[in-house]
Amino acid sequence: MATATAAKAPRTWTAGTLTYTSGGLVALFVWLLWGDFAWAMRDRSVGPMAQWYLQFLQVPNLVFALLITSFPALVGLILGPIISYRSDRHRGPRGRRIPFLLVTTPIAAFGMIGIALCPILGPALHAALGSLSPGEKISTLICFGVFWAAFEFVTIAAQAVFGGLINDVVPQPLLGRFYGLFRAVSLIDGMIFNFWLIGKLDTHFTIILLSVAVFYGTAFMWVCFRVKEGGYPPPPPPEPGSPGPLGGFLRGARTYLRESFSHPYYLGVFALITIAALSFMPVNTFMIPYAKSIGMSMDTYGKCLALTFAISLVLAYPLGWLADLFHPLRMSLACVAGYLAVTAWGSFFARDPDTFAVALVLHGVLSGCYYTCAASLTLRLFPRARFAQFASAAGVLTSLTNMVIGPAVGSVIDFTGNLYHHTFTIGSLIAATALALGFHVHRNFMRLGGPKGYVAPATT
Repeated sequence: MATATAAKAPRTWTAGTLTYTSGGLVALFVWLLWGDFAWAMRDRSVGPMAQWYLQFLQVPNLVFALLITSFPALVGLILGPIISYRSDRHRGPRGRRIPFLLVTTPIAAFGMIGIALCPILGPALHAALGSLSPGEKISTLICFGVFWAAFEFVTIAAQAVFGGLINDVVPQPLLGRFYGLFRAVSLIDGMIFNFWLIGKLDTHFTIILLSVAVFYGTAFMWVCFRVKEGGYPPPPPPEPGSPGPLGGFLRGARTYLRESFSHPYYLGVFALITIAALSFMPVNTFMIPYAKSIGMSMDTYGKCLALTFAISLVLAYPLGWLADLFHPLRMSLACVAGYLAVTAWGSFFARDPDTFAVALVLHGVLSGCYYTCAASLTLRLFPRARFAQFASAAGVLTSLTNMVIGPAVGSVIDFTGNLYHHTFTIGSLIAATALALGFHVHRNFMRLGGPKGYVAPATT
């Protein structure tokens, strides 16, 4: 009787205090994937549209890189650690992640709406300033910078929080496959935008971006109200004394820095994540100017990206399964090695629309493979109770390097007379560095138990 009863008991999965049946797990995945569809639509469209608009305004490559990479990275550098630190320690009726997402989502939508209206607001500001105006182009850039900062400010801050939410509610044995589905949804977004919409930016920039803003704000807020968090252990007790707001901030900052940056192993992981992501940045940042410089139409460019996303879509779930099977660290290193070969080829041969198309598709597929395989990497390596904090610490290093590398790449391109194939050259050098760092991290990972027995080191 007992055996028969046990055989009929439904299978369950757990994540912290949460327990899911098969139906509950499906419902969770549906809501999170719907949220990712909105999140990815924002990520897949706003960046390329911002790049297109700056290229339309004909800003220098240095200014282009400062606005697209350095300025938002600087702003996110300040806010990301604060929000992630507070999120890990927050306890409330809606959990510790969703309250922060409820605040950042409408601000991101507001920033997108402002960017969409820059073609109207810039000339209006120029006219309102009259003789004091720095010119219509500069006035438009000022408007763009304000709304772009607001958008990136909360986007970067919310990234670690959203990852923390997934870490808290998705059972760990399913993380790789979940992120494979996550990646597939993101790729579908990319295919929609690049196949049908990017070729229409010349005439419909404002209406396309306004539509994305409204959809993202509405859909993601809906998800925030539908996904439920479980219970958490109480946060660490506050230290004795009442230091006041400034003293409390400084005490929290010291705790954040001590816990996040004191262990050599985590410093190595941070460096690997930062350098690997950085290797894709040169090509990603200047893809549209690169395409225009060799005479590729935006329609053809969009079709190339749509093909990239279609290939990546087919690979997404198998790669997530392989990440669960072999571990995301090993799969990530294999992807970086492949990307090193692709960028080395592009550096020598991507000189016309045909060869650039090949390099662009290979760049997109290999970088996509990396992001699919590495999606669950931090969730496997960082301490679970301090995930958002450690994710933001990795983001701090990424922001710092983006602030330097983006303008440096722009300056190299300006200096060489707009030879954009050097984006592949720089990407290959960074990928080689990431691969060397990856082997170092893997050695330490194996000492800590490897795929089957890994225990995240404690921090003080």
